[in-house]
This record gives sequence, C-alpha cells and structure tokens, in this order.
Amino acid sequence: MSVAIKIENISKQYRLGQVGTGTISHDLNRWWANIRGKEDPYSKVGQINQRDQAAESDYVWALKDIDFEVEQGEVLGIIGANGAGKSTLLKIISRITSPTTGSIKAKGRIASLLEVGTGMHPEMTARENIYLNGAIMGMKRREITKKFDDIIDFAGCKMYVDTPVKRFSSGMKVRLGFAVAAFLEPEILIVDEVLAVGDAEFQRRAIGKMKEVSCADGRTILFVSHNMAAVSKLCNTACLITEGKIGSTKDCQDVIKDYLKEGYQDDPISLVERLDRKGTGLVRLNTIEFVDSTEKRVYRVASGDSLNVQIGLQSEDTVVVSCAVGIDNSQGLRITQFFSELTTPSGITLNAGVNEVLLLIPELPLVPGEYTLSFSCISNGDICDQITNVTSLSVVDGDFFKSGRNRNSRWSGLCYIRHEFADSKKLN
Repeated sequence: MSVAIKIENISKQYRLGQVGTGTISHDLNRWWANIRGKEDPYSKVGQINQRDQAAESDYVWALKDIDFEVEQGEVLGIIGANGAGKSTLLKIISRITSPTTGSIKAKGRIASLLEVGTGMHPEMTARENIYLNGAIMGMKRREITKKFDDIIDFAGCKMYVDTPVKRFSSGMKVRLGFAVAAFLEPEILIVDEVLAVGDAEFQRRAIGKMKEVSCADGRTILFVSHNMAAVSKLCNTACLITEGKIGSTKDCQDVIKDYLKEGYQDDPISLVERLDRKGTGLVRLNTIEFVDSTEKRVYRVASGDSLNVQIGLQSEDTVVVSCAVGIDNSQGLRITQFFSELTTPSGITLNAGVNEVLLLIPELPLVPGEYTLSFSCISNGDICDQITNVTSLSVVDGDFFKSGRNRNSRWSGLCYIRHEFADSKKLN
C-alpha cells in the first residue's frame, strides 16, 4: 500500500507572547544567516512545550522532531492532552502554517475541518460555500452539482440552503463543513475536535461516514479527539503526542491505554466551553473527574473497585435538582445509567454559585474497555443542562467476584452481576 502522508523531522518554533519572530533584529539575524547559507541562529534555543512550567526562554517548540508515515486508506487517531501540539501538527499538514524545520509530502487533495466554520465564508450562503469549496479543491461545477443534494441532506440544512452561513448555529456550521469535506471526495480528510460541537446523532453519523469513505473509497483520515470511545471506534492505529513529541504510534487500543495510564487528561476536565449542550442554563456542568476512596484523581479503574465521580455544577440560584449520569461503551451502547431521583427522591439542593455533587459507585460492574459518560440535570421537569460524551473512563481487568480469579477467557457480556451457584442436591 502506498504512503499518503510522509512527515520527516517536523519541528515548529514560536516566540512566546509575540506574533511572528517577535522583533526586527531577530528577523534580520535570520535573514543574514539565510543569505550566507548558515543555520537559523534560533534553531537551537527554546524549550519544549510544557504548559504547566514557567518559561525559561523566549522561544518554545510546539513540535519537535516529528517523524511518521500514514498509508493510503489508513484512519489514524491523534491523541494527547490540550497543548500537546495536535492542532499545530494538523495545521502544518493542511498547509495553513509552515514548519520551522522538516518537510511533509502528501499524496492527493486535502480537506481540513479544524475549527467551527473552517473554509466557510460567513457572508455567503450554504449553496455558495459548497460550490466555492469544490472549486478550491479543483472540482468542476457539474461534479459539485452531483454531490450537492447529498451534502445538504447530510448537513440537515435544506431550509437554510440560501441563508448566509453567518446566521447558522455552531452545530449547523460543523454539520455543513463536515458534509462538504466528506462528500467532495478529498484523498486526505483531516478532522480536529470540532465534532464535539455536534449532537450525539451527528457524531454517530459523522463517524459512520468516515468509516465508509475509508473502507469503500480508500481515503486517508487523520482524526483528533479527546473522546477515546470515538477514537477507538473509528481508528485502527493511533499516535500519542506528548509535549510536542511523538510518544508512541501503534495499535489504537494500545495507544489509548498508554494515554490513560500516564494520566494525560486535562486537570480537571473543563466543560465551560462546550457548546453542544441543551437546557435552560439554570444549572451548568463545569467539571467532572474521577477519584478513588482516598480522593486521589484516577484515570482508569479496575472492575469491582470503588469509584467516585466528582461533579462540579454552577447554579444561578438556590434550586433542587435531580442528576443522571449515563455510561456508554466504545460502540455507543448505553450500558447503565445512575439516577439521583432513585436514591435521593427528595432531590439535591444546590446553592447559588459553585457546587460539588459526588456520585459514589461502591463496586464498578463494568467489564474491561473504554467508556464515555453523559450527564443531565433536571429541575421541576425542565432540563437545566445536558451534555453527551462528557469524558472518558478506562476500565481494566479486576477481581470483581473476589474469588482470586479475573475474567474467564470463555466469558462474554457487557457487565458483571454479582451471583453465586449453590451446591447441587439430589432430587430423587
């Protein structure tokens, strides 16, 4: 199989707090070194991108010595913590920015969906934007026309096809942008975290479409997401980026385990900026994190162990609510749901301001695998806040039945249920 993308010794340097290289003197120094055939005088300075440490230099390496290849038809997941360099890498591959060192060779047309509204002119209508994007990709008008109805149907914006995109919601923009990128048949499709803006139904359809174009058409896909269930479902291989460097590139499940094992999740997981939420806004989910019985943050848990889910809620007023937390497996199947109204019928009282609600799970019944959590909060029958794919949870094998044995190789199922077999007795 041929190589679709070849990345050789890519590095990207930025000057902290500045636009471009920062000063005229530095630009002159670079220019003078270049005309003499000398190395960039600033290529050996700067520090690795460690966002939780104070700056020791005026320069930072957002990416450093990145090398890997992506084969044609491969679906590669790119994962890592915020600020690790994932989006910078995709921008370089998409030719939006240039690398400081190194080179990229890409075979075929590239379509990128890196943020809400990417490639969309806000003053133009959905129809005009579709034809504009197709023309940019080198397609003839009749080719775009053949795909037009499919794009509109997938985006679900038939009513607004002649409305300027600036009047679209963020979710509608993402739907349209993804449909344009997917249906105009680029050889390489690059999708950043923007799918998180869409609702659950759109995410499911988008992942299905990406699997379809990869398997049926042999197109190459680079997919960035913090949703480990989505990465696991879509990708066969993945690479982990840590502080601007490639940590590991191998089987998707192994990379996800490395990511979760080392605790590369955000601290804590902020949900303030999430736009794909429903509800009145009277109460909003701000943070969610997992802790063990000693209140130490954890990123994975063994089957049968206790698990506490700390839920941070912002309330506009004193209000009584009920909360629900759902758990889906990597195939998107709802395994179980925890309802506060079943255990606390009188409701949970929140005060105006920041509140913390604790969900206690004394014995986690989930089998080993990757899971995602969803959250909803209701008051007086009205949904205050509702978000799907809030965060991920990795469950590893454990001694659920306290029998000294872990999961049997012949065992199959979605969850554990405590049980026992009694001794046999003679009936006659």
